[in-house]
Amino acid sequence: MIALSLAEIAAVVGGQTYDIPDPALQVTGPVVRDSREVESGSLFVAFVGERVDGHDYAEAVIEAGAAAVLASRPVGVPAIVVDDVQTALGALARHVVERLGATLVALTGSAGKTSTKDLIAQVLRSKAPTVFTPGSLNNEIGLPLTALSATEETKFLVLEMGARGIGHIRYLTELTPPRIGLVLNVGTAHIGEFGGREQIAQAKGELVESLPEDGAAVLNADDPLVRAMASRTKARVILFGESDEADVRAENVRLTESGQPSFSLRTPSGCSDVTMRLYGEHHVSNALAAAAVAHELGMSADEIARALSEAGSLSRWRMEVTERPDGVTVVNDAYNANPESMRAALRALAAMGQGRRTWAVLGQMAELGDEALAEHDAVGRLAVRLNVGKLVAVGGREASWLQLGAYNEGSWGEESVHVSDAQAAVDLLRSELRPGDVVLVKASRSVGLERVALALLADGTEGEVSAR
Repeated sequence: MIALSLAEIAAVVGGQTYDIPDPALQVTGPVVRDSREVESGSLFVAFVGERVDGHDYAEAVIEAGAAAVLASRPVGVPAIVVDDVQTALGALARHVVERLGATLVALTGSAGKTSTKDLIAQVLRSKAPTVFTPGSLNNEIGLPLTALSATEETKFLVLEMGARGIGHIRYLTELTPPRIGLVLNVGTAHIGEFGGREQIAQAKGELVESLPEDGAAVLNADDPLVRAMASRTKARVILFGESDEADVRAENVRLTESGQPSFSLRTPSGCSDVTMRLYGEHHVSNALAAAAVAHELGMSADEIARALSEAGSLSRWRMEVTERPDGVTVVNDAYNANPESMRAALRALAAMGQGRRTWAVLGQMAELGDEALAEHDAVGRLAVRLNVGKLVAVGGREASWLQLGAYNEGSWGEESVHVSDAQAAVDLLRSELRPGDVVLVKASRSVGLERVALALLADGTEGEVSAR
């Protein structure tokens, strides 16, 4: 964080200082909520959770070098006490962002947020110092913590924004007002909570409504619900996609033999070829979104294409491709799943598995509400249509719907199998995998299917990671 005294922080957040011998002492380290991350000069934020109360760690973090604790009650050590810690954290983030002068880029969407955020960050940091959301810390706590990690040297701040209801993104944009807002897509992720795609579009569009007149709204030309958001912003609109009307678009899209996308990137400033290290054609749209942001920030087509071609995955368990010494390839995409990302992963598996036997180890897609049966059935059917070698559906009711969809799609579906849990899937795979097979593992985070991928990789010595 930029250096601020404890007195300045107290004034910004409307707090009272307790047990602080020197209010002029500066916070020079990171702002953290995990006591294990405390460094000298840190500000520790004491949240009260369901199982852990951060106030209980106050003495320990001061001993570890923290300058003070941001707390909701006095804790017997240097502290700034406020009525609501989350509100205070947001106020501090807003103050720091306004002081920085960095260009703030915010993005949202139903699928691909984290992968695209990672691409944007890697492209922009090839130009100037860039801070970006780690992993998927995109909520009302993770977002201000990311913003507070910026320093005076930061030129670009890239923030992923998630939403589980109307008003969530509006709140996040009030904490960290963006100049560039990117909306990737409107899908069915969390549709059970929102109630429908129109409601999801309403929530995602809050991002472009927040933009200033001199800002830029970067919108997906290939998604009608996103493209319609152009009428909801006073900012300049930049379209990306494969549509001929897109300002930043891809031409001659193809996949390499290993399933990595290659295409010609066309921007208003020129054209250049891209061959990505990531796997799956769905990354073309993500790359175009990143390219549109980079173009807006003054990068040439050649600079953007070079950075996209060098970029990898910065977040774990997202299409991590590892080849074991025996030739078995494990694709760990188990961080999360929704219908759009599940379809994209299956298509990537089909492309990667040309001439090889393929396995799709799939589990529940959560928070689909009344759409759950139809969406799981559709994924099972798609696996058959893509000629995936064998579907292993893992879990309870939703997994049975996956398996039933495959079975009902055609005779190949008889090769599908439903197992009770991750260990049963591991046992099955261990008994049937052959050298050269390709295994995709994917489900919503709550299912924990990464255990399958990790177990398969642990069966051999360390392989060569093809994408990170």
